[in-house]
Amino acid sequence: MAITLKPLRDQIIVVTGATSGNGLAIVEEAVKRGAAVVATARNEAALEALRDRLSVDSGRIAICVADVSDMAAVERVAAVAIEAFGGFDSWVNNAGTGTYGTIEQVPVADHRRVFDVNYFGVLHGSLVAARHLRGRGGGAIINVGSILSDRAIVEQGPYCATKHAVQALTDTLRMELEQEGVGISVTLIKPGAIDTPFPEHARNFMDQPPRLPPPLYAPSVVADAVLFACETPRRTLYAGGGGLLSSLLSRAAPRLSDKIMELVGTVAQQKPDDPGDPARRDNLYEPRVDALRGSQDVHARKSSTVLQAQKLHPAILLLGVVGAGIAVALSRPKDTSR
Repeated sequence: MAITLKPLRDQIIVVTGATSGNGLAIVEEAVKRGAAVVATARNEAALEALRDRLSVDSGRIAICVADVSDMAAVERVAAVAIEAFGGFDSWVNNAGTGTYGTIEQVPVADHRRVFDVNYFGVLHGSLVAARHLRGRGGGAIINVGSILSDRAIVEQGPYCATKHAVQALTDTLRMELEQEGVGISVTLIKPGAIDTPFPEHARNFMDQPPRLPPPLYAPSVVADAVLFACETPRRTLYAGGGGLLSSLLSRAAPRLSDKIMELVGTVAQQKPDDPGDPARRDNLYEPRVDALRGSQDVHARKSSTVLQAQKLHPAILLLGVVGAGIAVALSRPKDTSR
């Protein structure tokens, strides 16, 4: 069945991970465009400050303190949405956490914690959202994944693994809801490197403070992609051209891509003379100081030509994949055994 989504100004949107980075940008832009928002995160003080700030100009916002790794807490978020606004039309699974360090350096307990938040948090939100939206006659579920579901990098193994899992979960959920014909759109957003406090919030086992590799994009680029998906059914949206190029290179030349990551991946993520804000460090188990952007002095692009092209012409991804396939075919040695 054809899926029809409401205009943003008529929607109630749930956003997880709402007090930092991409989530904060999504909430601010959604309220600015007239949507009602239920913002959820672990940081109660930041949530209250966000509500107070956005409510000044008649912004419609409710808050709920919750850790998405807890199914009961996620169900409570839905209850808050129902109590405050009568329900919700879109649910954005954005909350995430991570580590920096090799697979062997990161303790197994921390591997599990990253999965609890990044994978099971998305699972919990998707289950709660699908149940509610069935009864509402449709809506949208938007999962914020990563280009690292296409291209794993060194020093972030657990995070990459969760994003691979989120992609599989999203694809499966989409097919199952399509089989039911319930009118629920399911979109996976794949950001590239975004200038958020992620490097500081991640638990770090490296010798140097981590940083994100260029090109970097502002969180507003992810917010643009997410809010577009709230109104327009899309399968996948890449937020940032650098991310799409990295994905296509990985598909066209996986071994070459591996070697590039082995040679420059770790170096590109480290900057010894820029330790960042100590108050933001390591929110793996407990919330820390939140912010929209990272504390590093970097240039972040405020728009993405690739994202705008996908909004106008969704076939751009298909063309990119086909192009990558052609490149693989041309790069293969000819069979001279005959």
